[in-house]
Amino acid sequence: MPETSTPQPRSLRSRLRALVHELSKFGTVGAISFAIDLAIFNVLLQTGVETLFAKTISTVIATTVAFTGNRFWTWRHRVHDNMARQYTMFFVLNAIGLGIGLSCLAISHYGLGQIWPALQTPLADNISGQLVGTAVGTLFRFWSYRRFVFRDTTPPIRPPRGSTPATTRLTWLRLPRP
Repeated sequence: MPETSTPQPRSLRSRLRALVHELSKFGTVGAISFAIDLAIFNVLLQTGVETLFAKTISTVIATTVAFTGNRFWTWRHRVHDNMARQYTMFFVLNAIGLGIGLSCLAISHYGLGQIWPALQTPLADNISGQLVGTAVGTLFRFWSYRRFVFRDTTPPIRPPRGSTPATTRLTWLRLPRP
């Protein structure tokens, strides 16, 4: 007689462990890209390039490094059937992340800098553009890359019949599967 048992959903602990592993890879790629972004941004500022233009150039270069690292390391276990779509979507979503970072920098440098000139210094630009802007942009990027670029094409785990509402509520999490 063939076995008809349905596969049991993985435990929340193992799914969280997989998410932490994925986050650590994403963080490593992000740290390398951040260092590249920071170095190029400051070199361009020192050579007299306008602040927002310098940030745009440094972000585009760092994004290319980030795509390569995320595509071939962080999410290598996910389906990669259309490289052109992934590359385009990655850069579109990163442009939104860039807009988040540029908004933080512009608000600080051009908006608040008119009131407090200390916010127009390279140190203030680094804090608003590199720290605050990058932090908020990174949260958006992680969510959007997982959701739209490096998608998990496996179907979601359905809760067993008769499960309690507490376990059913967690099914939307869609934590990674190794």
